[in-house]
Amino acid sequence: MAVWRLTSLNVDQALLQRSLEAVIHSMSGEMRAGQITMMNEIFEAFVESRHLVVQAGTGTGKSIAYLIPAILYAIQEEKPVVISTSTLALQRQLIRKDLPALVKVLEPILGKVPQFAVAKGRHNYICKLKLNSVEPEPEAAALFETSNSRLAREVKRVRTWAYQSETGDREDLQPAADSRVWKTMSVSGTECIGAARCSFSDDCFAELAREQARSADIIVTNHAMLVLHALEGVPLLPEYCALVVDEGHDLVDRVTSQATSEITPSIVESVIRRVKEFASVASLVKLEEARDGLSLTLADLQKPFARQIVVDIHSYPEAQHAYLVALSQLVNEIKILESAIRDIQTELNAEASHSLDEEEIARRTYAKSSLNDLWKALRRLLSATENDVAWLEAASHTIKIAPLEIAGLLREDLFGGVPVVITSATLKIGGDFQHVARSIGLAAPAVTDEDSVEQNELDWKAIDVGTPFYAAEQGMLYVAADLPPPSKDGIQDIQLERLSDLLQAAGGRTLALFSSWRALERAVEYVEEKKVFEKLGTKLLVQRRGDIVADLVTRFADDVASTLFGTVSLWQGVDVPGESCSLVIIDRIPFPRPDDPLFAARTRHIEQHGGNGFMEVSVNRAALLMAQGSGRLIRSMTDQGMVAVLDSRLATARYREFILRSMPEFTRVADKDKALTFLVSMRNA
Repeated sequence: MAVWRLTSLNVDQALLQRSLEAVIHSMSGEMRAGQITMMNEIFEAFVESRHLVVQAGTGTGKSIAYLIPAILYAIQEEKPVVISTSTLALQRQLIRKDLPALVKVLEPILGKVPQFAVAKGRHNYICKLKLNSVEPEPEAAALFETSNSRLAREVKRVRTWAYQSETGDREDLQPAADSRVWKTMSVSGTECIGAARCSFSDDCFAELAREQARSADIIVTNHAMLVLHALEGVPLLPEYCALVVDEGHDLVDRVTSQATSEITPSIVESVIRRVKEFASVASLVKLEEARDGLSLTLADLQKPFARQIVVDIHSYPEAQHAYLVALSQLVNEIKILESAIRDIQTELNAEASHSLDEEEIARRTYAKSSLNDLWKALRRLLSATENDVAWLEAASHTIKIAPLEIAGLLREDLFGGVPVVITSATLKIGGDFQHVARSIGLAAPAVTDEDSVEQNELDWKAIDVGTPFYAAEQGMLYVAADLPPPSKDGIQDIQLERLSDLLQAAGGRTLALFSSWRALERAVEYVEEKKVFEKLGTKLLVQRRGDIVADLVTRFADDVASTLFGTVSLWQGVDVPGESCSLVIIDRIPFPRPDDPLFAARTRHIEQHGGNGFMEVSVNRAALLMAQGSGRLIRSMTDQGMVAVLDSRLATARYREFILRSMPEFTRVADKDKALTFLVSMRNA
């Protein structure tokens, strides 16, 4: 089906205002001052080619505030505007709810229908060549022949859906596919053999989605795709005239995650399975010996330590001599592995593929892709610079390398071209925008090297458009100042006793956020021992490793009296208005672990250059998560409730006000009896 774009038009403030009024009227809503300000500021930033940072509190209606100027500006410039999100939930909301509603309302105003599309990685779509392969690749063949009845049923379910689906989009398959099964029926960008050589190119799900994106006015994507396109130079998006980054508080973490490479024996083993049919015997033996050498060395490094440890590979720490010898051997094994990979790459590249059939070409492409991915990680490790942090997680036999900071990359590649809008409900950390601006490269770094090149100041502006909610009237912040500071040994019984008191006073209806899996699991043990929920007569929902968070949150929202215990992934993005979430409990201020190699390296770097590493790294990180966690409470104009923090440091530590300024301005209370009385009265209201 042909897809046409709108022709250019001249946009002014009157058209923006009329568009917003029509949209709000169609939703039976009301105009909000913050929403109007945000919309006008965004369009002005687009026109003046200026970057904009916008804090828009919950309830502002920020997606409408940026979608209207984005649509109108895209039409005016005759190029798309890209919207990037961190979570699939928001991406789904934009594509399935917000944009269809806007298009319907704006069509009579503009005279034509604005077009929108979603841009995802190729691995999110079924590959028809893989699906129809007579001889699947080794990993897929092993899975298809499995005696595991659950996996066998899952393979059949996904294949049946794939043959019937019109989109081939993983998100359209419910319940979600097992990742091992999905991998056997999809390909990454580097594994695709290309439209010119594929007999399914005319019906390729990924190609059809990309064709739609090329003709759209609004393209919705995610931070990972944005990183690949803007920072790594992979052409995944068409040329665009402006960019809006929603959930901007998560941009640094997403970019860092995307830019982190891993090396493990299991990855090497997967490569061996893929290249086995193409490599010479000598090269394959060399690769297998390199795998064995890597595995043995990693095992030797694990032996002296009782728990998971992290060690900076490139700046040998003070440790046992034997350990340092083994660490040196690890670097040597990595060099041997890299050499073995290069030998097989040479063999694969030397062989002509014009005489091969389509499936043989595909298997060879898969092999090359896995080889190249591993080789890039090895080369990056062996050529690490001062802006790289390389470390070993001995317990999991995993070697990782990540960038020390990504501000420079973002400054050069993301902010170097079109105007960019960064928005979120939590961008003012400690009361201002400087930390976020520094972390993404808009503002000068907190510390600089003596030989750093002086950078030109970028043209950017920051605004806080507020929230229609009244935090001081709708919510209370209780800090358990009488409790002892958290212990290094984990959550204490006295904290768990207080948690139990709060749960009973609130009658359930609680989201309890824990800073670690260990604390979560101990809390579950405690409430089960004390039969807390048996006495309350309500359900306890517990996040487990690998759970689909969206399903868990839906169950929590649907059962008003239930309580949900969760960890890191539930601190952000949970939107449950109403009585279901009347109390949010936070077990402790979520500082990064002292032995986290990346945060430790960033702290060390700042301190070496005269800065305060603890404040700049740990406190800023904790403040952001506290802002996100406490932001789960008030999600509508009628919500009321309490955030309870079981960490007395929020009442006593010198950095407490910095963190408190990052959180909603709730009415504060430190007295336990007052807090419990408030919860009981709210429950009985």
